[in-house]
Amino acid sequence: MTVAFFSGKGRRIGVALGAVSAGLLVLSACNKPTPLATVTVGDTSVSAEATCYNDGNAIKESLIQGCLNNKKAEHTVKVAMDDKVRFGVDPKIADNGWTLFINGQQAEQEPYKKTYRSIPGSAFFSSQTGATTNKTQISIVETTGKKLTGIWHFTFVKTN
Repeated sequence: MTVAFFSGKGRRIGVALGAVSAGLLVLSACNKPTPLATVTVGDTSVSAEATCYNDGNAIKESLIQGCLNNKKAEHTVKVAMDDKVRFGVDPKIADNGWTLFINGQQAEQEPYKKTYRSIPGSAFFSSQTGATTNKTQISIVETTGKKLTGIWHFTFVKTN
């Protein structure tokens, strides 16, 4: 003979509580995603999460150079010299300000405070000596004053 320990209503409540508990456990194991930065060339868009990010707080000074110079981009974008390269950032990044670094070197003095901008592709493939290069690492760097709070990397490869 089978004896029910719980009524139908009790079982449903128990299952619901178990599902909520399991859901909270799964969510607590997830990291919060970083804001996105997007590069668009023609009809190709590539979005990335930050390579280095400290939840909106300043990245430690000891980690910045390693993050700018040693971390490689996960995304490659093909760019022709006459293409327009469009950069888009999450409004959270724009609120603080952001700037571009080319091969680990700051390319702009003042942070940009809008979510979107466009730059000619030719700007990314010449070196300080005037020689051209076929591959460049571009970093979008979020700043709050003098502190860096996020770094997003993309590799640009020159096409004809």
